Amino acid sequence: MQINTDIESTYAWVRLAASFTLLTIGGSAMYLVVVVMPAIELEFAATRAQASLPYSMIMLGWAAGTFFMGRLFDRFGIHIPIVIGIAGFGSGFMLSGYAPNLWLFAAAHGLLIGLLGTSSLFAPLLADVTHWFDRRRGMAIAIVASGQYVAGAIWPQAVQAMIADIGWRETYISVGVFCVVTMLPLSFVLRRRILVTTHANAAAAAEADRPPMSLGLSATRIQVLLCIAGLGCCIAMAMPQVHLVSMCIGLGYGPARGAQMLALMLACGVVSRLSFGVIMDRIGGLKTLLLASCLQCVALFFFLPVEGLVSLYLVAAMFGLFQGGLVPCYALVVREYFKPSEAGARIGLLITATLVGMALGGWLSGAIFDLTRSYQVAFLHGIAWNFVNIAIVAFLLWRRETVFRLQRAVA
Repeated sequence: MQINTDIESTYAWVRLAASFTLLTIGGSAMYLVVVVMPAIELEFAATRAQASLPYSMIMLGWAAGTFFMGRLFDRFGIHIPIVIGIAGFGSGFMLSGYAPNLWLFAAAHGLLIGLLGTSSLFAPLLADVTHWFDRRRGMAIAIVASGQYVAGAIWPQAVQAMIADIGWRETYISVGVFCVVTMLPLSFVLRRRILVTTHANAAAAAEADRPPMSLGLSATRIQVLLCIAGLGCCIAMAMPQVHLVSMCIGLGYGPARGAQMLALMLACGVVSRLSFGVIMDRIGGLKTLLLASCLQCVALFFFLPVEGLVSLYLVAAMFGLFQGGLVPCYALVVREYFKPSEAGARIGLLITATLVGMALGGWLSGAIFDLTRSYQVAFLHGIAWNFVNIAIVAFLLWRRETVFRLQRAVA
């Protein structure tokens, strides 16, 4: 077993900045397809559910590739997954720009942008940063993860302006070129492997690789419960993130207003992720996860009665502030209750579950809208899944407190 001897060094912070920037650039994929959804409906004469398919394909491709990218990271480090991802982004955006029909457009999003591109970034970068930070691990995870939301604050309005100026196809091609040109140099910043020392014997190695905390449950059972919780959390989360622009169009406010609201939501998500990073370092991953899950539920309820323009801006900002820290919490929980040597694969598997939730949430919300011609039932559907997440996290927290009391009684 090997351990990091370069924790929280100057180079660790340089890696953190590079990781944040890579996620900000690579995050373009999620928000480009959301903003272009109304144009896709017109171009390919698609229903709302069909136009949601490319987004869902990104999420499913991302989910399918994340576990394997995590295993690749555990074995070879971060550089190889990142280079694979850059190739996926470049080819996927190019093919999407030239796609003659919705099905090829969706396939490019799933197989290239999702399976190869986005899967190489989020979980591997989060897993990587956990090895370079200890005392500030929660904040480091939050900073890297906030790159995804900074992308959400920047890309929707930039893409909306590009689509209006040069069309959606040329926008896709331009973004693909930009990703390759900017991300490839950044990947070499992360090429260096962790500086390590070797333990003197197997017993010391096993001790260093023990989970820091215990829930009194098997690792498999904890993983399954966390995956179900992440699934429910992100089915709920997907509704506003995927359909906010289309919702604004349906209410008569236009795509530009929708893009502004999405950017506002995700800008507030950056504040949320950084704030929850501080909270995680103080109270731990599980308590922070329960807090954020309850706050997301509150924000979803506020969407139900809202139709006015100002009210939508306010609720979009509230949703961003309340739910932005959720996914980074799951990454910290993995580092708290699983072996450090399994971080990449474990975080990858959990992120896979959250991405399946985002994919299902985006598609199901569109399907529910097609059936009811309203987003009210879609929001209630998301709230129900959010309660599943809250129940599981509350149970795990109860288990932790029970184990802690027993250990203290024995001592």
